[in-house]
Amino acid sequence: MQATQPAVLELSAPEHLGLESRTIFRQHAVGLLDQLPERTGRLVIDLRGTRTVDSAGLGALMLIQRKASERRQVVVLKRPNDELRFLLVLTKLDDLFEVEADAA
Repeated sequence: MQATQPAVLELSAPEHLGLESRTIFRQHAVGLLDQLPERTGRLVIDLRGTRTVDSAGLGALMLIQRKASERRQVVVLKRPNDELRFLLVLTKLDDLFEVEADAA
């Protein structure tokens, strides 16, 4: 597995991922997915600075995941807060994403 490292790009999510920020965030994410190779590309969404995610923000994450799935790419949610983790489980979306917890 070490021999073929997948191509990885990272995108930081906004502090409030929701109605106001979802369109620009989704456009940035889709642009990065288009730069990544099909089948091996990984988009890491860093949620370290994200305080809130509303239903519109969750919808944006789902659309990003759908685009990645079409290209057989992986979306990784890095450092989501407990509230977002709970929301993903509650909405049964936790299986759609790889979740990377804080290393500390």
